[in-house]
Amino acid sequence: MKKYKCASFFAGVGGIDFGFGNDKFEVVYANEFDEKAADTYELNFPKIKVDRRDINVVRNDEIPEFDIMLAGFPCQAFSIAGHRQGFDDEKGRGELFFQLARIIEDKKPRVIFLENVKNLVGHDNGNTYRVIIEQLELLGYKDKIEPLVMNAMHYGNVPQNRERIYIVAFREEEDYKKFKMPKPIELKSKLSDVIDFDAKVDAKYYYNSTNCTFHKELKEKVINSDTVYQWRRIYVRENKSNVCPTLTANMGTGGHNVPLILTKDEQIRKLTPRECFDIQGFPDTFKLPEDMAMTHLYKQAGNSVVVKVVKRIADNIVEILS
Repeated sequence: MKKYKCASFFAGVGGIDFGFGNDKFEVVYANEFDEKAADTYELNFPKIKVDRRDINVVRNDEIPEFDIMLAGFPCQAFSIAGHRQGFDDEKGRGELFFQLARIIEDKKPRVIFLENVKNLVGHDNGNTYRVIIEQLELLGYKDKIEPLVMNAMHYGNVPQNRERIYIVAFREEEDYKKFKMPKPIELKSKLSDVIDFDAKVDAKYYYNSTNCTFHKELKEKVINSDTVYQWRRIYVRENKSNVCPTLTANMGTGGHNVPLILTKDEQIRKLTPRECFDIQGFPDTFKLPEDMAMTHLYKQAGNSVVVKVVKRIADNIVEILS
């Protein structure tokens, strides 16, 4: 059976790789600069030794040949949750796309799969997105690019309001003509499928008057045990649609934007890291390092992708390649 070789860039903990995790795909290379994320990746993909170097110093000839590029390139530079600096990001994150372009030019993959925040489309009045598409066109993918903004709750049957743009580009026109992005599906999964409102968890997850300065406000507003709340700096926000708001990378830093629930025994707690990964659609087999600080695990979950959305796209890709 032919396997299509994948190279994973900005691999994180392997969310995209899990989405492409069937017997038709084989990850032959993974690059991830964040040491903690790479540790989690290797725990779940023991056959892969992650290249942990800065992608700027990785030479093309050090990367094995591959058919499909997987890349959830850094999105903080474009995110509405950040400063929206894009290519001018002071940490250089926006410019990392051009390192992908450099590798694409040399390796000429048959398929390119990119994921980023929805705000990429409108950033800098659309100029950032236009530059990315123009680069792909110049590299041989002109008129063979399929972009689509998808919400996890509409395309992944996952109870999270998470909009991301997915871009699939093909080198061969025949592949492009056969490919179709997934259609929306009904949300049947409920919060109770990914969050155990009855569970007793470690005391560190609970908010009380001793460890929380705004506990009084929470007690007044957090009143339903079937939805998710957030503390928004000065007020409590309830998610009225009974899905989880977008998970973020700063969930583990305390205070603002942390998803909160009211348990069945009327205690207020934040989600556990495992629940966050469940809300991202990771499989039950996904392993969390036991000795890793929670702040890193929350960051990894918030930075990752919704696996079930990626899998639907991957299934459509393998169907046309086969």
